[in-house]
Amino acid sequence: MKFFIDTANLAQIKEAQDMGVLDGVTTNPSLMAKEGIKGQSNILKHYVDICNLVTGDVSAEVIATDYEGMIKEGEALADLHERIVVKIPMIKDGIKAIKYFTEKGIKTNCTLVFSAGQALLAAKAGATYMSPFIGRLDDVSTDGLRLIEDIRQIYDNYGFETQILAASVRHPMHIIECARIGADVATCPLSAITALLKHPLTDSGLAQFLADAKK
Repeated sequence: MKFFIDTANLAQIKEAQDMGVLDGVTTNPSLMAKEGIKGQSNILKHYVDICNLVTGDVSAEVIATDYEGMIKEGEALADLHERIVVKIPMIKDGIKAIKYFTEKGIKTNCTLVFSAGQALLAAKAGATYMSPFIGRLDDVSTDGLRLIEDIRQIYDNYGFETQILAASVRHPMHIIECARIGADVATCPLSAITALLKHPLTDSGLAQFLADAKK
């Protein structure tokens, strides 16, 4: 399973990259705002800075919600860097835009997916990635991981090449369960990735080894 980091923070991206386990980055307008990045020119420059830090795909989200607007923004984003994946919302015009970009050879990430039906439409349109938001489903007492299972079965049934990119991942067990179920990618904060390192028996074992080495 691929690991993407869900942030616009360059220091966190570099830390994950330096660990040697990072496969890509996902961003959105909210994450840009969180880092205090304002103005279209600054946002576009920041996308390029991210692309120059990593070796994998970088999802950059359009703001427009109409077909023509998404095409215009998406083409501008794709022109920024070869690593850019155009992030498109799961709406009718979004599906049309994904089909357009697919035919142009531009990678896409269909975002804000909350049902198997939406995931099926994204795959039919040729999305490179499809992002079900499992944490947000959990927030409304719906099993986000079960959605991943359903989508995996549907995609395998018909040989769809769209990659399942589990999003809104909140903690390390989300990552483990996504890997067990067969998600292609999990995008999550750095804290969830580094939490996978932790186990009390590792800590106690290392402490014992170091103590023995001093004897």
